[in-house]
Amino acid sequence: MNRNRAANGIPVLAAILLSAGLVACSDEGKGGPVWTADSASAGASGTESAAPSGGTPSGSPTPSGSSGGTATAVPTAERWKKYSDAGQKVSFELPEEWIAQSVAPDAGSFPGALKVEVKDGQGEYIATLHTGLRPAKAPACSAKAKRNYVVLSSVPVDVPHADTDATISPRVVFRVIQGYKYFGSYGITNLVAGTDGKACELRNLVQGPAGKGDIRFGDVPAVRAYATDEKVAPAKSFDTLDQAAKYVEQGTDFANVQRMLLSLRVTP
Repeated sequence: MNRNRAANGIPVLAAILLSAGLVACSDEGKGGPVWTADSASAGASGTESAAPSGGTPSGSPTPSGSSGGTATAVPTAERWKKYSDAGQKVSFELPEEWIAQSVAPDAGSFPGALKVEVKDGQGEYIATLHTGLRPAKAPACSAKAKRNYVVLSSVPVDVPHADTDATISPRVVFRVIQGYKYFGSYGITNLVAGTDGKACELRNLVQGPAGKGDIRFGDVPAVRAYATDEKVAPAKSFDTLDQAAKYVEQGTDFANVQRMLLSLRVTP
């Protein structure tokens, strides 16, 4: 499965952006994860999402998480299952053939932190859910280092664990930042990436209240404009903005991921 595939198209979006100067088994008390089979169709709850929001009507890039609509792509997975950790702290839906595996939380996480890696049926990495992350400041970002970025999809998601004092309410987003290519990433966040459509990196992070830890659920913790000799994957890369928009609007890969991210439930 190639999550980077995209075709040419969306000339109107490209024109707007360029004119802007761009930017099932139960755990039975044994301590294992809980799986619940779900025969719901791909169009069930969780598919309502935001339209690609690459720019405002005036053509200016939209800051992270500031708008939303309805996506055109529909998940192709016909059967879904539900993952829950043994303590019932988190749950989310994923295609039946995908695999969710609990792994050791990152060093320094809060007690009780959870880390779950999601892969597709062929073992290809999809995303990581991590709770209980200790707050960390974003790296310093000089004006010279900032790069143009665009939000292509931004959909509200209910994360009761989120810090209510954060800059925006939690969103499931797909954003791209401009380097020698357009580098994209999906995840949940309640942070605006930058001002005036420019940032050093786009963080996939929901800040939690003091003492509870932060949450991330996405392909990478943050995406930035990589150098030509750096490894890009599992972030996405596109030759043009048209390709990135096509991936969001019509790509079934993203549609399946988006439904999974939107289905996240966290016990406060």
